[in-house]
Amino acid sequence: MSDHSLTPNPVPRIPGSFDLQLDYLPRLPKKLDYGIGCIGAGFIMRDCHLVAYQHAGFHVVGIASRARARAEDTAAARGIARVYDTYDALLSDPAVEIVDIAVPPHEQLSVVQQAVRHNGHVKGILAQKPLAMSYADAREIVRLCDEAGITLGVNQNMRYDQSQRALKCLLDRGSLGEPVLATVEMRAIPHWMPWQREYEWLTLRMMSIHHLDCFRFLFGDPERIFVSARTDPRTTFPHTDGICLYILEYENGLRCAAWDDVWTGPAREGAEKDIYIKWRVEGTDGLAWGTIGWPDYPTLTPSTLNFTTTQQPGYWFQPRWPQVLFPDAFEGTMAQLLCAVEDGTEPEISGHDNLKTIALVETGYRSLKEHRAVEVKEQ
Repeated sequence: MSDHSLTPNPVPRIPGSFDLQLDYLPRLPKKLDYGIGCIGAGFIMRDCHLVAYQHAGFHVVGIASRARARAEDTAAARGIARVYDTYDALLSDPAVEIVDIAVPPHEQLSVVQQAVRHNGHVKGILAQKPLAMSYADAREIVRLCDEAGITLGVNQNMRYDQSQRALKCLLDRGSLGEPVLATVEMRAIPHWMPWQREYEWLTLRMMSIHHLDCFRFLFGDPERIFVSARTDPRTTFPHTDGICLYILEYENGLRCAAWDDVWTGPAREGAEKDIYIKWRVEGTDGLAWGTIGWPDYPTLTPSTLNFTTTQQPGYWFQPRWPQVLFPDAFEGTMAQLLCAVEDGTEPEISGHDNLKTIALVETGYRSLKEHRAVEVKEQ
Protein backbone atom coordinates (compact mmCIF):
# COMPACT_ATOMS: atom_id res chain seq x y z
CA MET A 1 0.00 0.00 0.00
CA SER A 2 3.01 2.29 -0.03
CA ASP A 3 3.12 2.16 -3.85
CA HIS A 4 2.85 5.78 -4.97
CA SER A 5 2.11 5.13 -8.65
CA LEU A 6 -1.20 6.05 -10.23
CA THR A 7 -3.00 3.04 -11.67
CA PRO A 8 -5.95 4.37 -13.74
CA ASN A 9 -8.43 2.19 -15.52
CA PRO A 10 -7.60 1.83 -19.23
CA VAL A 11 -8.77 4.87 -21.20
CA PRO A 12 -8.39 5.67 -24.88
CA ARG A 13 -5.20 7.45 -25.93
CA ILE A 14 -6.42 11.00 -26.32
CA PRO A 15 -4.73 13.74 -28.36
CA GLY A 16 -4.20 17.07 -26.64
CA SER A 17 -2.72 18.28 -23.40
CA PHE A 18 -5.30 17.24 -20.80
CA ASP A 19 -3.35 15.85 -17.82
CA LEU A 20 -4.68 12.55 -16.50
CA GLN A 21 -2.06 12.26 -13.75
CA LEU A 22 -3.80 13.28 -10.53
CA ASP A 23 -1.86 14.33 -7.45
CA TYR A 24 -3.76 12.06 -5.06
CA LEU A 25 -1.00 10.88 -2.69
CA PRO A 26 0.56 12.74 0.24
CA ARG A 27 4.04 14.22 0.11
CA LEU A 28 6.41 12.34 2.40
CA PRO A 29 9.12 14.01 4.47
CA LYS A 30 12.76 13.57 3.49
CA LYS A 31 13.48 12.35 7.02
CA LEU A 32 11.42 9.26 7.87
CA ASP A 33 12.94 8.39 11.22
CA TYR A 34 11.45 11.07 13.48
CA GLY A 35 10.75 9.32 16.78
CA ILE A 36 6.97 8.93 17.17
CA GLY A 37 5.47 8.25 20.59
CA CYS A 38 1.88 6.97 20.52
CA ILE A 39 -0.64 7.76 23.27
CA GLY A 40 -3.69 5.51 23.10
CA ALA A 41 -3.95 1.89 21.96
CA GLY A 42 -7.51 1.47 20.73
CA PHE A 43 -8.77 0.52 17.27
CA ILE A 44 -7.86 3.75 15.50
CA MET A 45 -4.28 3.57 16.74
CA ARG A 46 -3.80 -0.19 16.43
CA ASP A 47 -5.47 -0.79 13.06
CA CYS A 48 -5.13 2.55 11.28
CA HIS A 49 -2.30 4.79 12.52
CA LEU A 50 0.26 2.09 13.17
CA VAL A 51 -0.50 0.07 10.04
CA ALA A 52 -0.16 3.20 7.90
CA TYR A 53 3.08 4.24 9.63
CA GLN A 54 4.60 0.85 9.03
CA HIS A 55 3.71 1.05 5.32
CA ALA A 56 5.24 4.53 5.08
CA GLY A 57 8.43 3.59 6.93
CA PHE A 58 7.86 5.97 9.85
CA HIS A 59 9.67 5.25 13.12
CA VAL A 60 7.50 4.51 16.17
CA VAL A 61 9.54 4.68 19.39
CA GLY A 62 6.91 3.38 21.79
CA ILE A 63 3.35 3.46 23.04
CA ALA A 64 1.41 4.21 26.24
CA SER A 65 -2.21 3.71 27.21
CA ARG A 66 -4.34 4.10 30.33
CA ALA A 67 -4.40 0.29 30.39
CA ARG A 68 -0.86 -1.07 30.05
CA ALA A 69 -2.18 -4.47 28.96
CA ARG A 70 -3.87 -2.92 25.94
CA ALA A 71 -0.69 -1.06 25.04
CA GLU A 72 1.27 -4.31 25.32
CA ASP A 73 -1.19 -6.10 23.03
CA THR A 74 -0.98 -3.34 20.44
CA ALA A 75 2.81 -3.19 20.68
CA ALA A 76 3.04 -6.94 20.14
CA ALA A 77 0.66 -6.80 17.17
CA ARG A 78 2.53 -3.95 15.47
CA GLY A 79 6.14 -4.70 16.40
CA ILE A 80 6.66 -1.73 18.75
CA ALA A 81 9.70 -2.20 20.96
CA ARG A 82 8.74 -0.18 24.02
CA VAL A 83 5.65 0.14 26.21
CA TYR A 84 5.62 2.97 28.77
CA ASP A 85 3.85 2.75 32.13
CA THR A 86 2.40 6.27 31.88
CA TYR A 87 1.85 9.05 29.38
CA ASP A 88 4.40 11.17 31.22
CA ALA A 89 7.03 8.43 30.96
CA LEU A 90 6.57 8.42 27.19
CA LEU A 91 6.58 12.21 26.97
CA SER A 92 9.76 12.43 29.07
CA ASP A 93 11.71 10.18 26.71
CA PRO A 94 14.04 12.38 24.62
CA ALA A 95 13.68 9.88 21.75
CA VAL A 96 10.05 11.02 21.33
CA GLU A 97 10.04 13.91 18.85
CA ILE A 98 6.46 13.55 17.63
CA VAL A 99 3.49 12.78 19.89
CA ASP A 100 0.60 10.94 18.25
CA ILE A 101 -2.52 11.27 20.43
CA ALA A 102 -5.54 8.98 20.04
CA VAL A 103 -7.67 9.49 23.15
CA PRO A 104 -11.31 10.60 23.61
CA PRO A 105 -11.84 14.34 23.03
CA HIS A 106 -12.58 15.10 26.68
CA GLU A 107 -9.06 13.83 27.56
CA GLN A 108 -7.11 15.48 24.76
CA LEU A 109 -6.56 18.89 26.37
CA SER A 110 -5.00 17.36 29.48
CA VAL A 111 -2.66 15.20 27.36
CA VAL A 112 -1.55 18.25 25.37
CA GLN A 113 -0.98 20.14 28.63
CA GLN A 114 1.44 17.38 29.64
CA ALA A 115 3.08 17.17 26.23
CA VAL A 116 3.95 20.86 25.86
CA ARG A 117 6.05 20.70 29.02
CA HIS A 118 8.51 18.57 27.06
CA ASN A 119 9.09 21.02 24.21
CA GLY A 120 12.83 20.56 24.52
CA HIS A 121 12.58 17.40 22.42
CA VAL A 122 8.90 17.24 21.34
CA LYS A 123 8.65 19.03 17.98
CA GLY A 124 5.17 18.08 16.82
CA ILE A 125 1.80 16.80 18.01
CA LEU A 126 -0.81 14.98 15.93
CA ALA A 127 -4.14 15.28 17.76
CA GLN A 128 -7.38 13.46 17.08
CA LYS A 129 -10.54 15.03 15.81
CA PRO A 130 -12.65 16.42 17.28
CA LEU A 131 -9.82 18.47 18.74
CA ALA A 132 -11.75 19.21 21.94
CA MET A 133 -15.16 19.24 23.59
CA SER A 134 -15.66 22.93 22.78
CA TYR A 135 -14.25 25.72 20.66
CA ALA A 136 -12.76 27.29 23.81
CA ASP A 137 -10.84 24.11 24.69
CA ALA A 138 -9.71 23.67 21.09
CA ARG A 139 -8.40 27.24 21.07
CA GLU A 140 -6.54 26.52 24.34
CA ILE A 141 -4.83 23.49 22.75
CA VAL A 142 -3.73 25.68 19.84
CA ARG A 143 -2.48 28.38 22.22
CA LEU A 144 -0.49 25.89 24.30
CA CYS A 145 1.27 24.48 21.23
CA ASP A 146 1.97 27.95 19.84
CA GLU A 147 3.56 29.11 23.10
CA ALA A 148 5.65 25.93 23.35
CA GLY A 149 6.83 26.22 19.74
CA ILE A 150 5.34 22.80 18.91
CA THR A 151 3.77 22.16 15.50
CA LEU A 152 0.18 20.96 15.88
CA GLY A 153 -1.69 18.89 13.31
CA VAL A 154 -5.25 17.56 13.62
CA ASN A 155 -6.10 14.12 12.27
CA GLN A 156 -8.78 15.10 9.74
CA ASN A 157 -8.05 11.93 7.81
CA MET A 158 -10.80 12.27 5.19
CA ARG A 159 -8.73 15.04 3.58
CA TYR A 160 -6.30 12.26 2.68
CA ASP A 161 -8.87 9.94 1.20
CA GLN A 162 -7.58 9.29 -2.30
CA SER A 163 -10.79 10.37 -4.06
CA GLN A 164 -10.87 13.66 -2.15
CA ARG A 165 -7.25 14.52 -2.93
CA ALA A 166 -7.76 13.66 -6.60
CA LEU A 167 -10.92 15.80 -6.60
CA LYS A 168 -8.98 18.67 -5.02
CA CYS A 169 -6.41 18.32 -7.82
CA LEU A 170 -9.15 18.64 -10.45
CA LEU A 171 -10.64 21.68 -8.71
CA ASP A 172 -7.26 23.40 -8.36
CA ARG A 173 -6.53 22.84 -12.06
CA GLY A 174 -9.90 24.29 -13.02
CA SER A 175 -10.97 21.07 -14.74
CA LEU A 176 -14.49 21.40 -13.34
CA GLY A 177 -14.75 25.16 -13.74
CA GLU A 178 -16.50 27.13 -11.00
CA PRO A 179 -18.11 24.81 -8.44
CA VAL A 180 -21.90 25.14 -8.41
CA LEU A 181 -23.18 22.34 -6.15
CA ALA A 182 -21.45 19.73 -3.96
CA THR A 183 -23.18 16.95 -2.05
CA VAL A 184 -22.39 14.02 0.24
CA GLU A 185 -24.85 11.20 0.87
CA MET A 186 -23.83 8.94 3.76
CA ARG A 187 -25.83 5.80 4.50
CA ALA A 188 -23.55 4.07 6.97
CA ILE A 189 -23.65 2.80 10.55
CA PRO A 190 -20.77 4.05 12.69
CA HIS A 191 -19.41 2.23 15.70
CA TRP A 192 -20.13 4.57 18.58
CA MET A 193 -17.53 4.36 21.32
CA PRO A 194 -18.53 3.72 24.98
CA TRP A 195 -17.22 7.13 26.05
CA GLN A 196 -19.70 8.81 23.70
CA ARG A 197 -22.46 7.94 26.16
CA GLU A 198 -21.06 10.74 28.32
CA TYR A 199 -21.96 13.40 25.73
CA GLU A 200 -25.27 14.85 24.54
CA TRP A 201 -23.96 15.26 21.01
CA LEU A 202 -23.21 12.52 18.53
CA THR A 203 -23.17 12.67 14.72
CA LEU A 204 -22.30 16.29 13.93
CA ARG A 205 -19.17 16.32 16.08
CA MET A 206 -18.04 12.75 15.37
CA MET A 207 -19.11 11.96 11.79
CA SER A 208 -20.28 15.12 10.04
CA ILE A 209 -17.05 16.84 11.06
CA HIS A 210 -15.33 14.80 8.32
CA HIS A 211 -17.66 16.12 5.62
CA LEU A 212 -17.69 19.67 6.97
CA ASP A 213 -13.90 19.71 7.06
CA CYS A 214 -13.68 18.29 3.53
CA PHE A 215 -16.08 20.93 2.21
CA ARG A 216 -13.72 23.51 3.75
CA PHE A 217 -10.67 21.74 2.28
CA LEU A 218 -12.21 21.69 -1.20
CA PHE A 219 -14.05 25.00 -1.33
CA GLY A 220 -13.00 27.24 1.57
CA ASP A 221 -15.14 28.64 4.36
CA PRO A 222 -18.92 29.07 4.01
CA GLU A 223 -20.90 32.05 5.24
CA ARG A 224 -23.62 30.13 7.03
CA ILE A 225 -24.97 26.69 7.85
CA PHE A 226 -28.44 25.25 8.35
CA VAL A 227 -28.80 21.95 10.21
CA SER A 228 -31.84 19.75 10.71
CA ALA A 229 -31.52 16.54 12.73
CA ARG A 230 -33.42 13.86 14.59
CA THR A 231 -32.34 11.11 16.95
CA ASP A 232 -31.11 7.75 15.67
CA PRO A 233 -33.64 5.01 16.56
CA ARG A 234 -30.86 2.46 17.04
CA THR A 235 -28.79 4.49 19.51
CA THR A 236 -30.20 3.93 23.00
CA PHE A 237 -28.25 6.53 24.99
CA PRO A 238 -29.49 10.16 25.02
CA HIS A 239 -28.34 12.33 22.12
CA THR A 240 -29.53 15.39 20.20
CA ASP A 241 -28.10 14.75 16.74
CA GLY A 242 -28.45 11.29 15.25
CA ILE A 243 -29.52 11.64 11.59
CA CYS A 244 -28.17 15.00 10.36
CA LEU A 245 -28.99 16.99 7.23
CA TYR A 246 -27.25 20.28 6.54
CA ILE A 247 -26.64 22.96 3.92
CA LEU A 248 -23.64 25.27 3.62
CA GLU A 249 -24.11 28.61 1.86
CA TYR A 250 -21.13 30.33 0.22
CA GLU A 251 -20.89 34.01 -0.71
CA ASN A 252 -20.18 33.15 -4.39
CA GLY A 253 -23.40 31.14 -4.69
CA LEU A 254 -21.93 27.66 -4.16
CA ARG A 255 -24.11 25.36 -2.10
CA CYS A 256 -22.84 22.26 -0.29
CA ALA A 257 -25.23 19.80 1.30
CA ALA A 258 -25.00 16.47 3.09
CA TRP A 259 -27.19 13.97 4.82
CA ASP A 260 -25.43 11.81 7.34
CA ASP A 261 -27.80 8.91 7.88
CA VAL A 262 -26.42 6.74 10.68
CA TRP A 263 -29.67 4.74 10.81
CA THR A 264 -29.96 3.58 7.12
CA GLY A 265 -33.09 1.58 7.93
CA PRO A 266 -33.29 -1.61 10.02
CA ALA A 267 -30.12 -3.10 8.54
CA ARG A 268 -29.11 -4.58 11.89
CA GLU A 269 -32.63 -5.56 12.87
CA GLY A 270 -33.29 -8.13 10.16
CA ALA A 271 -33.84 -6.20 6.92
CA GLU A 272 -31.45 -6.14 3.98
CA LYS A 273 -28.87 -3.36 4.03
CA ASP A 274 -28.06 -0.59 1.55
CA ILE A 275 -24.92 1.05 2.93
CA TYR A 276 -22.64 3.47 1.11
CA ILE A 277 -21.15 6.96 0.99
CA LYS A 278 -21.49 8.88 -2.27
CA TRP A 279 -20.23 12.35 -3.15
CA ARG A 280 -20.79 14.60 -6.17
CA VAL A 281 -19.44 17.97 -7.38
CA GLU A 282 -21.03 19.87 -10.27
CA GLY A 283 -19.09 22.72 -11.88
CA THR A 284 -19.56 25.06 -14.81
CA ASP A 285 -17.05 23.03 -16.86
CA GLY A 286 -17.31 19.53 -15.46
CA LEU A 287 -18.89 16.98 -13.18
CA ALA A 288 -17.21 14.61 -10.71
CA TRP A 289 -18.75 11.94 -8.53
CA GLY A 290 -17.50 9.02 -6.50
CA THR A 291 -17.68 6.88 -3.39
CA ILE A 292 -15.89 6.64 -0.05
CA GLY A 293 -14.87 3.06 0.73
CA TRP A 294 -14.68 2.98 4.53
CA PRO A 295 -18.20 1.57 5.22
CA ASP A 296 -16.91 -1.77 3.83
CA TYR A 297 -14.13 -1.97 6.46
CA PRO A 298 -12.55 -4.42 7.37
CA THR A 299 -12.89 -5.27 3.67
CA LEU A 300 -10.32 -2.92 2.11
CA THR A 301 -12.31 -1.06 -0.54
CA PRO A 302 -10.73 1.90 -2.36
CA SER A 303 -12.75 5.07 -2.77
CA THR A 304 -13.61 5.97 -6.37
CA LEU A 305 -13.65 8.99 -8.67
CA ASN A 306 -15.42 9.49 -12.02
CA PHE A 307 -15.31 12.77 -13.90
CA THR A 308 -16.06 14.47 -17.19
CA THR A 309 -14.93 17.90 -18.36
CA THR A 310 -15.54 20.25 -21.27
CA GLN A 311 -11.75 20.55 -21.54
CA GLN A 312 -11.70 17.04 -23.04
CA PRO A 313 -15.29 16.39 -24.12
CA GLY A 314 -16.70 13.01 -24.93
CA TYR A 315 -15.17 10.98 -22.10
CA TRP A 316 -15.88 9.76 -18.63
CA PHE A 317 -12.53 9.35 -16.83
CA GLN A 318 -12.36 6.71 -14.10
CA PRO A 319 -8.98 6.73 -12.31
CA ARG A 320 -8.52 3.97 -9.74
CA TRP A 321 -5.90 3.23 -7.09
CA PRO A 322 -5.05 0.43 -4.65
CA GLN A 323 -4.93 2.64 -1.52
CA VAL A 324 -7.89 2.86 0.88
CA LEU A 325 -9.12 5.39 3.44
CA PHE A 326 -8.66 2.97 6.35
CA PRO A 327 -5.71 2.72 6.97
CA ASP A 328 -3.80 4.52 4.19
CA ALA A 329 -5.19 8.02 4.74
CA PHE A 330 -3.47 8.07 8.13
CA GLU A 331 -0.15 8.01 6.34
CA GLY A 332 -1.13 11.38 4.91
CA THR A 333 -1.97 13.11 8.18
CA MET A 334 1.28 12.09 9.86
CA ALA A 335 3.30 12.80 6.70
CA GLN A 336 1.84 16.32 6.53
CA LEU A 337 2.84 16.98 10.15
CA LEU A 338 6.35 15.62 9.60
CA CYS A 339 6.80 17.72 6.45
CA ALA A 340 5.74 20.82 8.39
CA VAL A 341 8.21 20.04 11.18
CA GLU A 342 10.93 19.39 8.62
CA ASP A 343 10.22 22.56 6.62
CA GLY A 344 9.37 24.84 9.55
CA THR A 345 5.94 25.58 8.04
CA GLU A 346 2.30 25.39 9.11
CA PRO A 347 0.68 22.04 8.21
CA GLU A 348 -2.43 22.16 6.05
CA ILE A 349 -4.17 20.31 8.91
CA SER A 350 -2.88 22.80 11.48
CA GLY A 351 -4.61 23.56 14.74
CA HIS A 352 -5.27 27.08 13.50
CA ASP A 353 -7.04 25.76 10.41
CA ASN A 354 -8.96 23.21 12.46
CA LEU A 355 -10.40 25.93 14.68
CA LYS A 356 -12.44 26.95 11.63
CA THR A 357 -13.80 23.42 11.30
CA ILE A 358 -14.64 23.36 15.03
CA ALA A 359 -16.35 26.74 14.67
CA LEU A 360 -18.42 25.37 11.77
CA VAL A 361 -19.48 22.36 13.87
CA GLU A 362 -20.39 24.62 16.81
CA THR A 363 -22.38 26.87 14.45
CA GLY A 364 -24.18 23.76 13.24
CA TYR A 365 -25.27 22.91 16.76
CA ARG A 366 -26.53 26.46 17.21
CA SER A 367 -28.50 26.16 13.99
CA LEU A 368 -29.99 22.88 15.19
CA LYS A 369 -31.00 24.44 18.50
CA GLU A 370 -32.42 27.66 17.04
CA HIS A 371 -34.02 26.10 13.91
CA ARG A 372 -32.47 28.64 11.54
CA ALA A 373 -29.51 29.22 9.25
CA VAL A 374 -26.66 30.70 11.29
CA GLU A 375 -23.69 32.68 10.01
CA VAL A 376 -20.36 31.28 11.16
CA LYS A 377 -19.24 34.73 12.32
CA GLU A 378 -22.09 34.68 14.87
CA GLN A 379 -20.39 31.84 16.72
